[in-house]
Amino acid sequence: AIVALTFAQYAVRPFFEDCEAPESAVRLLAAVCLCFLTAINCISTKWAMKIQDVFTIAKLTALVSIILAGIYFMATESLDNFQNPWEGEYALSSLAYAFYSGLFAFGGWNYLNFVTEELENPYKNLPRAIWIAMPMVTGIYVFVNMAYFAVVSRQEMLASIAVAVSFGNRMFGSVAWLIPIFVALSTFGGVNGILFTSARLFSTGAQEGHLPAWFSLVHVDRQTPIPALIFTCITSIIMLLSANVFVLINYFSQILWLSVAASIAGLLWLRISKPNMPRPIKVNLALPIIFLVCCLGLVLLPSFTEPFNLLVGLAITLSGVPIYYVCIVWRSNKQTKNQLMQWIERGCQILFNAAFVDCHHDRKREREFSEMQTSIEDKSVSHQATE
Repeated sequence: AIVALTFAQYAVRPFFEDCEAPESAVRLLAAVCLCFLTAINCISTKWAMKIQDVFTIAKLTALVSIILAGIYFMATESLDNFQNPWEGEYALSSLAYAFYSGLFAFGGWNYLNFVTEELENPYKNLPRAIWIAMPMVTGIYVFVNMAYFAVVSRQEMLASIAVAVSFGNRMFGSVAWLIPIFVALSTFGGVNGILFTSARLFSTGAQEGHLPAWFSLVHVDRQTPIPALIFTCITSIIMLLSANVFVLINYFSQILWLSVAASIAGLLWLRISKPNMPRPIKVNLALPIIFLVCCLGLVLLPSFTEPFNLLVGLAITLSGVPIYYVCIVWRSNKQTKNQLMQWIERGCQILFNAAFVDCHHDRKREREFSEMQTSIEDKSVSHQATE
């Protein structure tokens, strides 16, 4: 929802040069973007990936253009905007909200984790992708921000909804209209990537038994998770009831980092409670501990001044508990016939021509894991007997 709103704000910008675009126009265009890309992802995975490739090139073209223009400006003009760079408000809540916006803007590096099942040799290629992509993304965005700060004054930046437009108007003259178009293309590709990966997250969660089973239904011919995609689209459109991007970012970020902190704590507990589990990708414990402390700081710092946001985030997160019991626990209990879930599953199968995926490879992987664990336990017992 946030990225779709950003796309809409930049897309309508050329039509409202002298005034702000109406909120209704921005929200409607964001909804059209979500629905269109959901349809593409439902029709074909190849089409979705082609869109991702094309719009990633558009994103890089826009970013490189901004970097080159910024370098030219810094080489030929004064650098007055860099004076007093540390001036600002340093309240704890302000720092946390600043991190929320920054971390959201440069987020997306973790979405590859959602599609590891479709990667070739993920234990080798996933770390490689992370180590290649993260320095590249970091470097590009550092140079882009330097260009923005050099050209756009602090007052203009705080007053502007679309900073890249302000930058383009000053640097590109008659072709400044290209910048909002390129940024819109970039965010359009971002929405596509988030839809693609988030739907796989729902689908995998359903296969693991953590979410309602109908999330794992895929189209019998196209092999696309249509129910999960449509659910993602509908919930995103509901979020468009608010057109304030920063409010959505603050709510989203507090929930996100609370969930990330819980996940990291769970992984640390598994490392202690089940030290013999196979771990193809393993890091030093200091890294997740430091990361956990940072996540807790991001969650708790704004709560000292605005505790209501944390309460809303907790309420949204805990709302999954009754849904889990209704859709998962009660359904697995043979004494309780959950007719509603059966009707939803059957309805999705008929409506979307979908079926449950063949879990043969999952069962094979589970057998391999079980055999490996048994082997480890046998060696441990043998070692103890020898001693």
